[in-house]
Parts: sequence; structure tokens; C-alpha cells
Amino acid sequence: MNILLVDDHSETCETLARFLTRLGYAVKVTSNGSEALQEYARDDFPLVISDIRMPGLSGIELLQAIKHLPAGQNTDVVLMTGHGGLDTAIQAMRSGAYDYLLKPVNIEELALVAERVAEHQKLRRENCYLREHLADEVQEATAATRDEIQRLRTAVRSEAGLAQFGVFSPQMRQVTQRCLQYHRDRSLPVLIQGETGTGKELLARLIHYGEDAAMAGPFVDVNCAALTPSLFESELFGYAAGSFTGGLAKGRKGKLDAAMGGTLFLDEIGDMPPELQAKLLRVIQEREFYRVGGLEKIPADVRFICATHVDLQQRVQTGQFREDLLFRLRVGTVVAPPLRERPEEILPLAKMFLAEFAKQKKKHFTSISREVADCLMKHNWPGNVRELRNVIEAAVVLFDDEILRGEHLVLLEPQPRRKPSGEQSTVSAQTESPQSDSGFVAQAGAARVELPDNAFQLEKLHYEILRKAVKRFDGNVTRAAQYLGISPRTLSYRLKAMGKEFGLDDEKT
Repeated sequence: MNILLVDDHSETCETLARFLTRLGYAVKVTSNGSEALQEYARDDFPLVISDIRMPGLSGIELLQAIKHLPAGQNTDVVLMTGHGGLDTAIQAMRSGAYDYLLKPVNIEELALVAERVAEHQKLRRENCYLREHLADEVQEATAATRDEIQRLRTAVRSEAGLAQFGVFSPQMRQVTQRCLQYHRDRSLPVLIQGETGTGKELLARLIHYGEDAAMAGPFVDVNCAALTPSLFESELFGYAAGSFTGGLAKGRKGKLDAAMGGTLFLDEIGDMPPELQAKLLRVIQEREFYRVGGLEKIPADVRFICATHVDLQQRVQTGQFREDLLFRLRVGTVVAPPLRERPEEILPLAKMFLAEFAKQKKKHFTSISREVADCLMKHNWPGNVRELRNVIEAAVVLFDDEILRGEHLVLLEPQPRRKPSGEQSTVSAQTESPQSDSGFVAQAGAARVELPDNAFQLEKLHYEILRKAVKRFDGNVTRAAQYLGISPRTLSYRLKAMGKEFGLDDEKT
């Protein structure tokens, strides 16, 4: 390593130069700042060691002049002086000096400084080499990483159920905009109200994930209607070790723990046991909770989103729901309108579901016939978007064609579409005719059902349909209920009641 040594005291220069030369460095000696600056411009000096007080150009001025040169940013300058003082040291370091030495110079300190500069210069050269030779590789890797991030974001949105989130009406655009507004404030509890099948959980996921699903925390859902009061508290809050007989020896974390840093979605909040509503209110307000049987206070970094299809105000009046909890949840409110109130979305949603299931199940459907479009528009859709999705899915599962036709809609029951309030109820003769599209679909759907030759029990057939739906989803009652367009509680109740009636064990489905 080349070293430029600058000092107006010749004996000091010679002594330090001999010492540095014995250490293996190439040393050039100059007696003042101007001469040093000229020598610096002629050669490469990674290290400059200069006295501060010299006639003419001082050490500080030499340092500043070197740093203004193109090569100066890669040069380490060490200043030394016999007039020690804190102010001098501070001025030197602020001017960009690598280090500071006091005269008379301790040769051991000088050796250490030179060694550190040599290591620093080595790292700088390696860094320059990597920047020059790996720039292309870094750019390629960056582009590949960016593409992978985008792929993962798409996959996450698909996994989150947002990939096929369709908005085709002014009402739903307002709803989604409000959801995105609520997404920005995790401390705000949100209550989503709407009929069964209107997509309340999908809206909850939109509030949770926002527009960048990859950046969100965990989304944990709890179906309040599917838990018994005795299990609800431990499921939600977890329990401490030894809190009750039969529990795990080390205790167990609850849904709140699983949702830390993310969202806890409480579906069918109207079915939450009244004794737990006060505890939920305290968690929402205080942002902390205790496990069952525990004494440790646990911070709750959780966003709370609740959903219901019932009138909570009516339940408040009957004493089934706490009024103070309702007031707290209403701070952020989202109302999911039923499908019959946004008929302009029926056909776009149907086409979206058709494309989704055709791709998923490798079928050839690409369009919807006018006959089917009329039928879909005339239907009342009591099961809302979920019912529409189920109708399209069943058609794609059972048939394969390029065009979705009336005979494919085996799940669509004949039912006149409810007129919006204020609209005159007029029915044309063509609608009442047996040849109407809705009637044709019902007849075509009925024609697909093969009845047994002998008499059979309709209730038993109903029970078999429920069992096969649960079996289709590997025992997942919630997904089977969504497929059938009923609530999980209703499905569980019917399975148990009918199983007892026919002497069958619904648990073996």
C-alpha cells in the first residue's frame, strides 16, 4: 500500500517513514501541504498521513482539498498534531479524517492505524469489484425476485379468496371502497351485516388484506354458531396450565393468539353466548385479555371484524345481545346488499363463476345462452351470491359444453324474482306461460333426476344428500353448508336429527 507522509518537521518524517517501510509499506515523504497535493495528483495513495499545523496549506485544508478530488473519496487521511485538543480532533473528524494521532506519535498506534486502513482499502476494492462485475447478475436477480413477489401476491390473493372478487355495481363499489378505508386502521372494529350468501366473509377478507394481500398478517375466522357455550371461552382466549380437568398440561393458546398481528373474524356474532359478550367488549376496548384460569395479562394486537345475518338491535331488545357491544361494533359498519337489490351484477357474476369453474374443472364452457340469462335475471336468489355460485358450479360439474344452456341449471328452482320496493308488480302473459324460461329450466332440471321404481322416503333422500355433501368436503361442515346454501348450525342439526330418526350415525359421514 502506498502512503503519502506530510510533515514540515524532517526528523519526524524520516523516523515515521523508516518505521512504515519496515512494515512493508511504500512511503513518499513531502514537507508541506502544497507539495503533498501535487504528489497526490501524480500517484495513487490510499493512505495520507499529515501534520495539521504546517506553513501554507494546513493539514485540515489538505484533507478538504483531497476529498474534493475524484480519487479523494477512496483515500483515507490520518491527521496528527503536537497541539492536542478535543476541538482539533472534532474538526478533523468532521472534515472527513479517517483517524487522529497525537505527537509524539506512538509507533504501535501508527502500526494499528495503518493496518486498519489497509483492511479498509481491501474491503473497498472488493466492494468495487462486486459492484462492477455483479451489476448484471444483481439486476437479473432483482427482476426475478420482483416477478416472484408478484406471483406470490397473486397466489396469496387466490388463497385468500380475493382473486375472483367481482364488483359490477355502484352499490358494491361503495361497499368495497368503505372496506378499503377500514383496512387502513387496524384498531377499528368492523361489523358486517347482510343476508346469508351475500359475501360477508369475502368483505372481511378485503378489509383484512386490502389491496396488497402479501403484506397482511394472519386471518383467523371463528364461527360463533358452531361452538357450544362451554367451549367458546377456551377456544377464543385459550386456557392456562391446570385451569381445568382434561386440559393440556401446558395449557393452550386460543384464536386470539393465532390472530396476533392480523385479524380475528367472528362470523355470526349474534350467536355468541351473552356471558362472553362482555369479555369480548373488554378485549376490544382494552386491547388485552386473560386466558381461562390464567393471571397473565396478554396484549391483543388484533383487528376485530364481526359479521351477522340477524338484526342485532332486535336481539338487544330481547336481551340476547349487549347494547354496549353493539355500539362499539357499529363504529365501523359495512352492509352487504342482497343480490336481488343489485340485479346488474347477476350476469357478470355468473360469467365470472362460469370461467372460474370451467378452468378449474377443465370444461369447455365459454358463454351463457340468452335463455339462461333470462332465467338468472328472473330468479329471486334468496341464497344470494352463494346460491348463484352453487348453481353455476353444479352445472359445470355435471355437464360439458361451450354454451351454458337451460337444461344445465339443475339446481335452479322455479321462483319469480322479487321486485324492488316501489316497482310495480306486473307479470306478462309470457312469464305466466308454461313455456316460460324459468319453467323450462325447472322441467329440464326435474328431467335429470332419476326416481326409483319403488316408493321411497323423501326425508331419507334429503338426509343422504346432506351426508354426501359433507363427505364431498372431507367432513368440513362449514364448506358443505356453504355448498348447500344453509348455515353450518342448520346442517349439523339436520344431520343429527335425521340420523337419529333413521337409526344412522351422522358422525360416520
